[in-house]
Amino acid sequence: MGGDDFEEPRAGTGGGADGRFGTASIRAGTLLIASPSLTESSFARSVVYLIEHDEGGSIGVVINQPSHSAVHNLLPQWSPLAANPKALFVGGPVKRDGALCLGVAQRGADLRGVTGVMTVSGRVVLVDLDADPTELSPQLVGVRIMAGYAGWGPGQLDDELGEDSWLVASAMPDDVLAPAGTDLWATVLRRQPWPLPLLATYPMDVTAN
Repeated sequence: MGGDDFEEPRAGTGGGADGRFGTASIRAGTLLIASPSLTESSFARSVVYLIEHDEGGSIGVVINQPSHSAVHNLLPQWSPLAANPKALFVGGPVKRDGALCLGVAQRGADLRGVTGVMTVSGRVVLVDLDADPTELSPQLVGVRIMAGYAGWGPGQLDDELGEDSWLVASAMPDDVLAPAGTDLWATVLRRQPWPLPLLATYPMDVTAN
């Protein structure tokens, strides 16, 4: 699940498949919210932001799993622009030795002609970590840097959606930069139509009940 070795993602592509367990059409820029029944360790209670979804497969990054590594220690030039917590996030099981960066553009920012960013959806952009962050800083609210990503082969994600492994939900720009202490999994579930908010009360450890 989510572990096929892909080429680097291409921002801006979309697909048309609908997940049964969800409220939105799946495409680049939507969220995959792990079902409470999805207990696989790397994806349990995960929130995945989809960067790409088409007939060739799907690519996304987990946006709610901070690591213990500080951005300052690994990419110090990006630390001022990194949103709190200024940690490297675990984006998925594929290519953990590489990094992907999502950013959120300022409201009204005109990114046409701006090098180093590619629009994924709305104000969310894919940021080139080789770019100069001081040049991008005026255009961005902040960035989130992830080690690795999640990948699905052709039809694989659609199969998992058919098994109700994921909830497909619309993303908000703030989701990408959710601050420390935010239970993003529960937060996104609570804003879905009834009765999906009930899932937000599902315990992290069902054996504790």
